[in-house]
Amino acid sequence: MATNVKKDHLYVMQIFLAAAYAVTLALRSKRRRDCIGALDGTHIHASVPASEVVAFRGRKPYPTQNVLDAVDFNLRFTYVLAGWEGSAHDALVLRDALERPNGLSVPEGKYYLVDAGYATRPGFLSPYRGVRYHLKEFGSRTPANHKELYNLRHSSARTTIERAFGSLKGRFKILTSRPFFPFKTQAELVLATCILHNYILSGGEDVFIPSEEEWTPHRPPSQSNTREQREEAQEWVAHRETIACNMWANK
Repeated sequence: MATNVKKDHLYVMQIFLAAAYAVTLALRSKRRRDCIGALDGTHIHASVPASEVVAFRGRKPYPTQNVLDAVDFNLRFTYVLAGWEGSAHDALVLRDALERPNGLSVPEGKYYLVDAGYATRPGFLSPYRGVRYHLKEFGSRTPANHKELYNLRHSSARTTIERAFGSLKGRFKILTSRPFFPFKTQAELVLATCILHNYILSGGEDVFIPSEEEWTPHRPPSQSNTREQREEAQEWVAHRETIACNMWANK
């Protein structure tokens, strides 16, 4: 199901891939019974009117649209929101996805893995801040406590969305070059390529998806600001602590 909303003269569009989401619920392992996937934003080249260029230039030196995606552990996209300005913070885009009609909805008690740019809140678990995260940060050292172990496993599981992004942009080069279409078409192309990505995966192994062993993150996780840290739901912060302590006790 896809919907779009005109934002000034630009478009923000979403699609909820219910079929892939159902696969996630059916195939999830007992160990991940409450974790239904990973969620993050990615930047796609955008071509916009001169008056909008500043708003669309964020962490990249060129205009981009900030696209929010959720994937399951089979690397299939389950939700896509395209069309936000490149300068928009990932947390703002997520808020829009949750508040819009027929938008992103997380079943009660379930959650997505997100990076440190998002607050830990109902439905979303981020890593511990100020604690080693990526495998390369550990080197030959093993996790020294429950927080490091949680972060290491969080990082390993969350690479699913980074690998899905890598496959999407590796196959569909139209997403990595400057577009020459109306902005509405640019947003629609993102949705269409995500649908095609899922269809290709349904046929078997995808050579464009790097293996977990080969994958290295191309960018650091986005950073949260003071407001997002204040917004962290204490109940879910405690839930994360329980998960981490159980991991440590059963390592």
